Amino acid sequence: MQLVFDGHNDVLLRLWRNMKAGGDPVAEFAGGTAGGHIDAPRAKKGGLAGGLCAIYIPSGDLVLSDPDADGHYATPLAAPLDYAPSLDIALEMASIALRLDRAGAWRLCRSVSEIRKAVEDGVFAAVMHMEGCEAIDADLVNLDVFHAAGLRSLGPVWSRHNIFGHGVPFAFPMTTDTGPGLTDAGFRLVKECNRLGIAIDLSHITEKGFWDVAKTSDQPLIASHSNAHALTPVARNLTDRQMDAIKESGGLAGLNYAVTMLRPDGRDDAATPLSDMVRHINYMVERMGIDCVALGSDFDGATIPQQISDAAGNQNLVAALKTEGYADEDLAKLCRENWLRVLGKAWQE
Repeated sequence: MQLVFDGHNDVLLRLWRNMKAGGDPVAEFAGGTAGGHIDAPRAKKGGLAGGLCAIYIPSGDLVLSDPDADGHYATPLAAPLDYAPSLDIALEMASIALRLDRAGAWRLCRSVSEIRKAVEDGVFAAVMHMEGCEAIDADLVNLDVFHAAGLRSLGPVWSRHNIFGHGVPFAFPMTTDTGPGLTDAGFRLVKECNRLGIAIDLSHITEKGFWDVAKTSDQPLIASHSNAHALTPVARNLTDRQMDAIKESGGLAGLNYAVTMLRPDGRDDAATPLSDMVRHINYMVERMGIDCVALGSDFDGATIPQQISDAAGNQNLVAALKTEGYADEDLAKLCRENWLRVLGKAWQE
């Protein structure tokens, strides 16, 4: 079994929603549940040893557009969110992450050595990530607080605009060049993340925002859950030029399991073959090299192929890649080592 360190999941969102409905997030994660994609038992079964766990503030007004007869769709961007309620939700999700750590249900890791120790001990190695920084103030005062709580990765924007920059819509087919990039506050955020050692994720930002980060940051460029635009032209996938920049920086792109970002037709259909996942991996490896490709499942945040189903099915993808001809050394890089290398650089270790 190849142990997997995954670059993106939304398990904290699922646990938070269930908590607001009266559930116990510690019991749900530690003991397992029939819903969602990730809990400790299914992670162990599928070799999911850890990952970046997102604090994400949901957009209640966002309704994905239905595709037309040709499978094309264009969902308007979600409305911007207010700071105060976003901060409340982010603190509640951070609290869940800390309570899981305190209960021993997972281990909240702040360094690569802590990730490796958790994996060695057989405990899920969680890294706190923030997907969209609506909970961060323009003066970046509470960024220090979240960093002290364990935040080690963030995406300045989700697929909506905020004070730091502009996000890309959910649309197929569409260019990645969908709007402006970073704001002045966004440039300050990038520089402060560099100072603190917080990794910067580019998976939801516009192409202009991508290049703004590339010219400002001293970290490797990371797109934690994005695929190849040349194969599936959704706005959130990466162009060849963006992948070239990721390669040049020594960064990585993590394969997103979301079927809408894998299929040639962009449809939201779980009957998506593993061959579509392998096709994107092959393309990204050919473009960037084996050291710059990893996994970023989007578990608990998207429709994923039914042959994977949930965290317990991760080894089905590993088996498909092995059948494709990837050697064990290369599989180790794709499954975990590339993430650990890049995070170590971003965290100044």
